[in-house]
Amino acid sequence: QVQLVESGGGLVQAGGSLRLSCAASGTIISIYTMGWYRQAPGKQRELVATITSGGRTNYADSVKDRFTISRDNAKSTLYLQMNSLKPEDTAVYYCKIIISGAIYWGQGTQVTVSS
Repeated sequence: QVQLVESGGGLVQAGGSLRLSCAASGTIISIYTMGWYRQAPGKQRELVATITSGGRTNYADSVKDRFTISRDNAKSTLYLQMNSLKPEDTAVYYCKIIISGAIYWGQGTQVTVSS
């Protein structure tokens, strides 16, 4: 059974940094694209960043040049380094993997950025 567990969220002041982790189990992640998404209160879940098996990355315009997605396949872990955080980055952050058409989400980790 595929499981994704996010960690690393918390409360940080504007301009600060956080590093999120997503530990995967029950699958080998190296051959799949993975991504980070976020959902703020009252808003739809939105894409933050994705990374392919080959390491190609894609970012939402709102986080470009501030966030960096990476993966350690040996550790089955996905990361999101978030710098220069803004209050509008406040949301629950989720990691996602699609395996043979099935979508798997983690439980999410809360990120709160105070002004």
